[in-house]
Order: sequence, then structure tokens, then C-alpha cells
Amino acid sequence: MSIQKKKLETLAFIPVREGSKRIPNKNLRTFYNKPLLAYPIEDALKSPHITRVVVSTESKNLAQRATQLGAEVPFLRPKKLATDTSDVKHALRYTLNKLKKDEGYVPDRIVLLQTTSPLREPKDIENCIKLMDATNATTVLTIAPTHPKLYRLDGGHNIKLINGTEQKTSRTQAWPKAYLLNGCAVYVADVKAFLKEDRIITKKTKAIIMPKWRSIDLDEPEEWAMAEILFKNRRLMEKAIAKIEHKR
Repeated sequence: MSIQKKKLETLAFIPVREGSKRIPNKNLRTFYNKPLLAYPIEDALKSPHITRVVVSTESKNLAQRATQLGAEVPFLRPKKLATDTSDVKHALRYTLNKLKKDEGYVPDRIVLLQTTSPLREPKDIENCIKLMDATNATTVLTIAPTHPKLYRLDGGHNIKLINGTEQKTSRTQAWPKAYLLNGCAVYVADVKAFLKEDRIITKKTKAIIMPKWRSIDLDEPEEWAMAEILFKNRRLMEKAIAKIEHKR
């Protein structure tokens, strides 16, 4: 007789705050046809692995909207943890400690979802969770392909290579592949490892590759505009990419 594995308590943690400067009122601003805040909440609610969806915010207005969209906001986070320079790990630690103190609630793992990745899809969350379940990873996150060489530009318009080395060939196909974190689209982390190491990217971290075009991180107005166009035409994009790949 097979023994069923206990379902892990998985908390979706969605941090949002007021006061975005580059894109005013970002989290409540309409992206395509709904507030940006709706996208991570909906993605989390669709996951069969996620058992609870909590939004962390210092704003009563954002809290009210989050609950209307189907998430929980059991308490407001302190304003000192919701500034431009606040590290999300402190807000996460505060939330875990408060849930344990108030409710005795201790999840096995957390799924961190940022509002700024609206092109993330539920399958990205599932892929990360499945990889964690199948390996010894204590963190699984999403990454996107990028150019293997990055440059810094100084005030005199001079460029300097800041990573890697100059390649011996100009054929980019021969260069090593490179990736970057795609705006925290998905982070899945073991709670015990996070609390022990005090970081979300723990020592045993693995990654899932997301397509470059779905990895836009909404920090600037131009990124918002591009993401809306891609979101509106995402099924056409998928078909077009598949068609090109098929003709290789």
C-alpha cells in the first residue's frame, strides 16, 4: 500500500506598498484591464499547491483592495518595512513571526510573488514547486536569458566590462549562456532554510528558465507600456515563436 505524502503548507507572500515614484500608484494602476495587484493574487489562487495567499502592505487602501481580490491581509506591516530601501526579506520575516505569534501558523514554504511581473503565469509557479519537490533545493527561483557580457557606462560615456571576460570570437553562439533574475517573478523558499540563513536565495538554490519576453520587470513607464502590448498579444507571441522554432 502506497503512503501518501503530507501536503506541504505553502504560503503565497505578495508584498505591495504605496509610494511608487517612477510609476505612480503602481499596484492599483490598471494594467490591461485590471489592477496590477490582481495578477499575483490570481496566479496564487490558481495554484493547487498554494494553501494560503497573504498580501503584505502598510496601506489600508491596498489591504482593502487585496481582500476584495481574494487574498488575506491579516495585519498591516510597519511603515518602516515599506520604504524605498526596505528589503523584502525583512517584511517576510515580520509576516512569518506575526502569523506564528497571532495564529500559531507556520508554513513549510513560501512562494514570493511580486506585482511587477504580470507576464508570469501559473505554470511558472508550478514548475518551481515541482523542481523543489524533486530535488534537495531549499530555494527555487525564475531566471531569464541575457547577454553574457554586461557593461557599465560612466559620466563620460565610457564603457567598461563589469562581468565575464572579453570573448576570443565574435560568434555569440560560442559564448557561454548567461541569465539574470527576472524581477522576482517567482521565488519558492523553504521556511526553515530562510529563517536560518536570513536570505531568500539560500545556499541550495536552483532555477527555472522563463522566456525573455515574459520576464519584463515593471520599474519604468516604458517597461509598463511594452508589457501591456506583450500581455495583450501573448497568445500571438507564443504562436509566432513556435512557428519560427518549427522552421529551424
